[in-house]
Amino acid sequence: MTQLHDTKQRDISEEAIRFALFSAHEHDVRFIRLWFTDILGTLKGFAITIDELEGVLRSGASFDGASIEGIAREGEADMVAMPDPSTWQILPWRPRENAVARLFCDIKTASGEPAETDNREVLRRALRRAGEMGLTYYVAPEIEYYHLRSSDDPRPHDSGGYFDQSSDSAGADLRRQTVLALEEMGIPVKHSHHEVSDGQHEIDLRHTNALTMADSIVTFKVVVKEIAAQSGGYATFMPRPFAKSNGSGMHTHMSLFDGDTNVFYDPDAPQSLSVKARQFMAGLIRHSPEITAITNQWVNSYKRLVPGVEAPVYANYTSGNIADLVRVPSYRVGKEDSLRIEYRAPDSACNPYLAFAAILTAGLEGIEQEYKLPELITSDPSIMSEAERRKHGVVDLPATLDSALKIASESKLLRKALGTAVMDSFIRNKRIEWAEYSRTVTDYEISRYLKLL
Repeated sequence: MTQLHDTKQRDISEEAIRFALFSAHEHDVRFIRLWFTDILGTLKGFAITIDELEGVLRSGASFDGASIEGIAREGEADMVAMPDPSTWQILPWRPRENAVARLFCDIKTASGEPAETDNREVLRRALRRAGEMGLTYYVAPEIEYYHLRSSDDPRPHDSGGYFDQSSDSAGADLRRQTVLALEEMGIPVKHSHHEVSDGQHEIDLRHTNALTMADSIVTFKVVVKEIAAQSGGYATFMPRPFAKSNGSGMHTHMSLFDGDTNVFYDPDAPQSLSVKARQFMAGLIRHSPEITAITNQWVNSYKRLVPGVEAPVYANYTSGNIADLVRVPSYRVGKEDSLRIEYRAPDSACNPYLAFAAILTAGLEGIEQEYKLPELITSDPSIMSEAERRKHGVVDLPATLDSALKIASESKLLRKALGTAVMDSFIRNKRIEWAEYSRTVTDYEISRYLKLL
């Protein structure tokens, strides 16, 4: 069976290689960008010319991995970027003459083995765990961001509000151009709209498997920034750029399928949530403090995870409260396969590969260990006393990157999700960030203390 599977995969890969070569010829592609991400999810890469394309598609391209954060372990240097031919896309914002395409790459060691520090490989390991259970993991993110006038003038690009359809909203045209560019790159969009705050927008991507979606999110960020730059503006995925405005989340809808069957759906169960769905949710809730450092990886992430700005502060679930961590969105009769779970902690600045791996691992742990889902909380936990929250089993999410890192560093589950090399490198990098932040004298301190003390 393994041999048949390997043969099928080779056939698919060969077909994808032939398509990429044909597309390059048909569209006058002269340069190809080889994309991958560092441990923080920052896009990296280098370009090759069309003359090198076929050889690189088949054998990869060597590069110095030691200079990329978290790509190479200590003592390593030479790495190989092996393109995934199924990710071939032409960049629509580049000129059509002498066009530019991109390929996402898997990172290999010099001996040809998958690098355990490769973000795509980290997610693949989690997906293989689900596959061994007969399950496929689908995700659909709601991605929020801000359009600003420019990087030098970081004021909101428009003054629209939630769902505003005003024709004079400057952001509407940028959002429309972004959606068109995404769909031209094969990334289907479900919804797009203006968000609550001035200059804030949301685009929701249609659900697909988690690896394809992680690639799509990285591409999404590039598209949004490129479209903004073409208009002379700037776009940011900073979790909370303005103290008096809402933060930018990446609420992630997810489901598990066994073939064509949504294993989260059970028409005879409360809320139509199957046993596996409830166990998956229980895993998310129990392990959420441990994985918050991954889903919310920046110092600024914790300026969003505060009360009053539609972001979760406690580990609990609901069928309605938009500020809770885990939500069960309603579904329409006749569309039972759309039953899903929404995890609301991640922000749009996270590394999607590591975030999806951590979230999936937490949920699968709940299924494997048969966790019991805590009771549904009908009251707002923020108005409960601490004793009441403890009584209902509601725990706090970390309030700072420092506290998140302390919890994460002790997490066996997170080490299982990411692997030791990635886990250690990530924690080390983030502790440096926290130390730098802790030493920085902020505007708040100047305005609060300079004349007072």
